Amino acid sequence: MSIDAPSSTRLQSNIWETVQEDAVDIYWRSKDGKIPRHRDARFCKHGVNGMCDYCMPLEPYDAAYQTEHSIKHLSYHAYLHKISPKTSSAAATAIPPLSPLSYKVKDPCPSGGHPPWPAGICTGCQPSAITLQSQPFRMVDHLEIASPDIIERFLKAWRSTGLQRFGWLIGRYEPYEKVPMGVKAVVEALYEPPQEGELDGLTLGIPWEDEPRIRELSKMSSTPLSIVGYIFTDLDPDPEDRTKSIYKRHPQSFFVSSLEAIFAATIQKSNPTPSRSSPSGAFGSRMVTAILTATEDGKVDISAYQVSEQACAMVDADMIEASVEPGIVRIKEEDRSQDAARYVPDVFFRYKNEYNLEVKKTAKPCFPVEYLLVNVTHGFPQTPSPLFRSNQFAIENRPGLEDQHIEDVLRTLAKLGAPQLSDSPLTSTSDASKRLELVKWLSDWHLLAFLETTQLVSKADMKVLVSTVTSPSLLEDPSALNALFKTESWQTLMTFTRESAPSLPSTSGPGPSSSHVDEDIPQDVFDQIAAEEARREGPGGVSSGIKICPHCTFENSEGETDCEVCGLPLG
Repeated sequence: MSIDAPSSTRLQSNIWETVQEDAVDIYWRSKDGKIPRHRDARFCKHGVNGMCDYCMPLEPYDAAYQTEHSIKHLSYHAYLHKISPKTSSAAATAIPPLSPLSYKVKDPCPSGGHPPWPAGICTGCQPSAITLQSQPFRMVDHLEIASPDIIERFLKAWRSTGLQRFGWLIGRYEPYEKVPMGVKAVVEALYEPPQEGELDGLTLGIPWEDEPRIRELSKMSSTPLSIVGYIFTDLDPDPEDRTKSIYKRHPQSFFVSSLEAIFAATIQKSNPTPSRSSPSGAFGSRMVTAILTATEDGKVDISAYQVSEQACAMVDADMIEASVEPGIVRIKEEDRSQDAARYVPDVFFRYKNEYNLEVKKTAKPCFPVEYLLVNVTHGFPQTPSPLFRSNQFAIENRPGLEDQHIEDVLRTLAKLGAPQLSDSPLTSTSDASKRLELVKWLSDWHLLAFLETTQLVSKADMKVLVSTVTSPSLLEDPSALNALFKTESWQTLMTFTRESAPSLPSTSGPGPSSSHVDEDIPQDVFDQIAAEEARREGPGGVSSGIKICPHCTFENSEGETDCEVCGLPLG
């Protein structure tokens, strides 16, 4: 007799089968990842169509290839190939090969023989001892900044104030061919959340209020984007040479402080990567930590890292904390109180002593932060082709330094002739160049993020705007703007643009040499002056023979020499 399991139980047990993975994961799962090799003229004795041990493709996790090309960590999918069973057994392939780490006490206990922690604990529910070691794989192999202008605009705030800055990296994940089955994070924009910068650090809130809005906005682009990491500055000007910065992150000090590593683990833990290879449907995280700091010669460069799965699990179990020494991580004391129960298993780490012998040492009360780090390479493309063509609009949350105003948007739209372009069809080369200039200005992440907050653009029209100005072929096809011009929100924006820049009468309005004060005079004042002048003049523009007293402004007859009211001379 067989009893069918409830449908909810079957769904829970096979949750990894219904997970929607990232596009880059779907791409690599369709490839075998083999590293091709050419025929070796010295050792290959077979024909052109033959194959031997010297020219057959290598596995993506081949150790000799990794060493030869100085690849420190396997890529995520190469690691999956390495640990996945090679048998064709259906039972073996149905079991996900990855196991998410957890250093928490199991609650409830699998044995069920004692009260839950902290009232009781046994070998069945307590975590095993931890041995810290370098993680063999990394979730992201390379960080690519789409354009150097992105970093330059970010650095402008620090150069102007000397205060450190923080920003979220907006981008996407793509295959990285320089590493077998590699993944790279391509950064297209930065978003700076509300923060308080200081000379030696900064303060910001997590989670941040605009996160849902920014995530939704980034998905509207022609190539859907997401938050792929974060970046912050750690720069101190050299007092002897203000054009250089102090080199303080190096092998003799630290690369990532313990506080930064714990923050990275917190962010990675809250942003897991969907995975069909994990029983929970998620494994690891692709959030990258980028640091703008000084190099040995005093210049500014980027360093990119992730923290290991061990680091995330230790932070999740509330086992570690930052120390006064930035390169050292402290392990917390065990706590059996009911409100803040914390179990801390034995923690060890290995290192080579002065005799080059591997030694195992307890990590209590502290250990080097390097045991939690995973290096990520970084760089810029040789031929930049960013999704957003401009970075000139004021950046958000820089009060006093850069302010965002809708008046500035309307003024620029009027200057670019947006209302005229919207009303007229594309008929000449000059119109095409004007459209090109307009679209380059509109293709600005900070401008788009600001326009969404003005309530002038509806959600549906915002999708049209973002997808249009991020289209890869937009610069070659100016007519693609027609869809945007037809939206109701764009027409509303053009109405406000026209009303914010009215044309003044040529006869009585201020001339080119007038002061800026004249621009604030209402239109009806100019109309009243023009009507008064027309009344004083006769037909054909000839004077009607009235003398105006320069003292009391009374209108006297032409033949009078003295004013009829004040008695003073008119001439």
